Amino acid sequence: MAHIIVVGNEKGGAGKSTVSMHVATALARLGHKVSTLDLDLRQRSLGRYFDNRVAFLKKSDLSLPTPRHHNLPEIDPASLGPGENIYDHRLSAAVAELEADSDFILIDCPGSHTRLSQVAHSLADTLVTPLNDSFVDFDLLARIDSGGEKILGPSIYSEMVWNARQLRAQAGLKPIDWIVVRNRVGTQRMVNKEKMERAINMLSKRIGFRIAPGFSERVIFRELFPRGLTLLDLKDIGVRQLNISNIAARQELRDMMKELKLPGVEVRF
Repeated sequence: MAHIIVVGNEKGGAGKSTVSMHVATALARLGHKVSTLDLDLRQRSLGRYFDNRVAFLKKSDLSLPTPRHHNLPEIDPASLGPGENIYDHRLSAAVAELEADSDFILIDCPGSHTRLSQVAHSLADTLVTPLNDSFVDFDLLARIDSGGEKILGPSIYSEMVWNARQLRAQAGLKPIDWIVVRNRVGTQRMVNKEKMERAINMLSKRIGFRIAPGFSERVIFRELFPRGLTLLDLKDIGVRQLNISNIAARQELRDMMKELKLPGVEVRF
């Protein structure tokens, strides 16, 4: 069966689609069969990323390793039984169709609470939660005291993950491997940064997630999106000499992929 990676939290702007695109493309470059789904049916950031990639490759007459992006299938409402949810059926039908011919299925969730996102989390073998290095984003995971030192309790998103874990346990499935990816971490040792680090380490032990390094704030990510490219594509499109920032960003991707510890994946880039 395919290993299901869900990228999600309930806040926009944390870098979910950037992480999704880079993880999926990295896996494709490593020789794995990867399928992707975008559950943000309105904004479609990941879907648009792939649209841009297809258009750029066609225009440039290039062929690069690319995951297969899919839309959710349509379901006839008349086929539903009493109380059945159409979004449950659309997602389960998509996963069932992709499982047989995929090593990995990556699902990008919207930055809000939806039925689709809730169901997707219960399907996750690996859950990746990008988080900006800010107590505004931290509040999504847990409530903390005014000094940023004491965890008062879990917040809405952590509770949803807990419910997803319970559903998987009841179904006899293996536990979710939950990784919080810290994006936009400052390079200087600042008081806020140190408080965030202590808080997230405390919380990881309390509610059970691992911590992985993510991406710093870099101009390159804004430049890659319109062409649908990732950091790993630069040399293939003729960029022979990477600048220091691009080299550092590739190292960040390498470190993140290693820390995800996906089954059967040997990071070699």
